Amino acid sequence: MKPPELVSATQEELDEILALAKTTFPSKQYHLLEGVLGTFVYVMRALQNAKTSVKRFRQMLFGARTESKSKLFKNLGVASAADQAALAGATPPAPGERSETPPTPPAKPGHGRIGAQAYSDSPVVEIDPVDLKSGDQCPKCTHGKVYDTPPKVVVKVVGTPPLTATVFKLEQLRCRLCDATFSAVLPEGASAPKYDPSCASMLALLRYGSGMPFYRLEGLQASLNVPLPDATQWEIVSKAVPGPKAIFNELVCQAAQAPLLHNDDTPAKILSLMAQRTKIEAAGQVPKNRAINTSGIVAVLGPQHKVVLFFTGHKHAGNNLADVLAHRAKGLQAPMQMSDALAANFTGEFETVVSKCLAHARRKAVEVMEHFPAPCRYVIEVLAKVYVNDAHCRDKKLSPEQRLAHHQAHSAEPMQDLHRWMGEQFAQHLVEPNSGLGQALRYFLNHWSGLTLFVRKAGAAIDNNIVERALKRAIRHRNNSLFYKTANGAAVGDIYMSIIHTCALCHINPFEYLQALQMHVDEVKATPALWLPWNYTGQLAATG
Repeated sequence: MKPPELVSATQEELDEILALAKTTFPSKQYHLLEGVLGTFVYVMRALQNAKTSVKRFRQMLFGARTESKSKLFKNLGVASAADQAALAGATPPAPGERSETPPTPPAKPGHGRIGAQAYSDSPVVEIDPVDLKSGDQCPKCTHGKVYDTPPKVVVKVVGTPPLTATVFKLEQLRCRLCDATFSAVLPEGASAPKYDPSCASMLALLRYGSGMPFYRLEGLQASLNVPLPDATQWEIVSKAVPGPKAIFNELVCQAAQAPLLHNDDTPAKILSLMAQRTKIEAAGQVPKNRAINTSGIVAVLGPQHKVVLFFTGHKHAGNNLADVLAHRAKGLQAPMQMSDALAANFTGEFETVVSKCLAHARRKAVEVMEHFPAPCRYVIEVLAKVYVNDAHCRDKKLSPEQRLAHHQAHSAEPMQDLHRWMGEQFAQHLVEPNSGLGQALRYFLNHWSGLTLFVRKAGAAIDNNIVERALKRAIRHRNNSLFYKTANGAAVGDIYMSIIHTCALCHINPFEYLQALQMHVDEVKATPALWLPWNYTGQLAATG
């Protein structure tokens, strides 16, 4: 390919091109040109920034590959233990002396096989030995007697299409005189509707749980000779939504009472809303709402009970959190809110005790570690101690009060030392305020109160990773299905996605749960609080 001629253009020149193109280009092509020129300006400004390395620029465009401490330090080759101690104000370890942080032992290799107990919902077939029972004479030695021992377990896995079909041919008899017909009846257990309620549960799991678009499933089913058009799939899941919708509304009320809520956003596409925005812009007006997001909210009700809520539309995470907290009972204390420092997470009228994500702050140091290895390594090492302490609390299943006491005893002092060290870097002019390191350290100092709430309040989280993992479900759906067609389709997707991920966090089988909601839809709509993922089995037992 012949190299292109390199050109430079000012922002005014690009604006003139866009002004001329707006009157001649169709709307679709104009927005494409506008996006291309915007990308050009963004790339050129980033490359002209002296603080932007090729590695950081690649991360800006495609995202960071890893942020784990072991991989960050693997090929660094600088910032020895003596450097870390000097930065922390401690005495460097003597040659041959072991450093404070012991090396992480390698993980023990496992056999990689899945035990039979993992197949908890699979049918079990017990097979007795042929012509032999306990107490019989041993056929091999003819002297001893055999006795019962634990059975040998063999797991047999069979592949089937996601949805299977059975064709019933009902024999018919017709009267030659009156033309009356008499047909055989369906066997017991065969439902009269063509599509069993399990179809909606499986389709919801595939689309909104695993991100498989309907049109791909249509092709798969057709290749397996069980045709299922994508329009039919949507009809099935949309007709089955009343029960899940009642549960979704109840989960909103339950989440509003939680002492801790996480929230964040990720971009989304809804074609109908995008068309409305384009129509408004074509009329020369400025649309009131431009962004389209999927907001994720994770409410921690207790160690075993967590609620996940998704909302897709023009609203940001802060607005959706305000809508949820509008259902909060009066008299309850303000809940804790964990998020990153984006202003969109705090829009809306609500009162919370704000805590900020420590992982986002740590990422600021990771991004500039290549140019400031020693200071960034010190920051990362201090935060590693905090995460080790939090993992200890999680492994020991400590109560919120015990966890707070442990962090106050083991994490408060390192964090205070880190805060003091950051202040000294600016006071002693050891770091340029506008440099990459200066901006990273300023982020810590500006949000220090929220970043250290976990050492002052019981139950406060140290990062927002739980909602980041929840939003991966929406991102996976976006990467595979690309968009929702209408706002109603997005609402149906939010309902199913919220229930499926809530079941995952509560260790509940989502397929069986969705089945129960469909089979008892009238009871679910009447008393949704009795049919939540963590208590619906009691209602199933009560209804027989």
